[in-house]
Amino acid sequence: MRPWLILKVKGIEFEEELSVLDFATNNSHFLKFSPTKKVPVLKHNGLTVWDSLAIMEYVSELFPEKKLWPDDLKVRAHARSIAHEMHSGFMAIRNEYPMNMCRKPSAVSPSPAALIDINRIEKIWAECLDSYDGPYLFGDFTIAEAMFAPVVNRLQAYKVQCQHSSTRKYCDVITGLVAWKDWELAARKEPWVCENAEI
Repeated sequence: MRPWLILKVKGIEFEEELSVLDFATNNSHFLKFSPTKKVPVLKHNGLTVWDSLAIMEYVSELFPEKKLWPDDLKVRAHARSIAHEMHSGFMAIRNEYPMNMCRKPSAVSPSPAALIDINRIEKIWAECLDSYDGPYLFGDFTIAEAMFAPVVNRLQAYKVQCQHSSTRKYCDVITGLVAWKDWELAARKEPWVCENAEI
């Protein structure tokens, strides 16, 4: 979702190829296009780029005028710090609340570890929105937004009780994006079900 979302929001054209998950074979068919047997993967001018953050960094260098990161050096460092924190951390909320765009929202109580993750995410968002005046974390939509987008789904799908008043408002901004609505619509049209995402 992450690279797809920012490419759509920033108006960068790309061709999408869907490859259906196949857990029975451990997604062995992904090896045809992905060295890690994972998605997403970007193919461009004979180059293969894998991993969401690496793809977005590459696209940022291809299209500097699209401003996928903030212009200011210090603000950009801040944005990168939280994006990388999301990239490498928050494993409890990821494991307990699988991203599921088709889930009928219902509450699932978080473990103490997941609650720590949720509180940290809310603190990050509140500090950024306060420091950079919103509506996005750094004023404009950046890679940081894309990195945290799956969390927005998790907070909604599992009816997480948020502590900061800004959290719900921020989630509404993200889910109000045309690109978000397009992704959600496509997800709801999918005929298959990933059992490991059905909590």
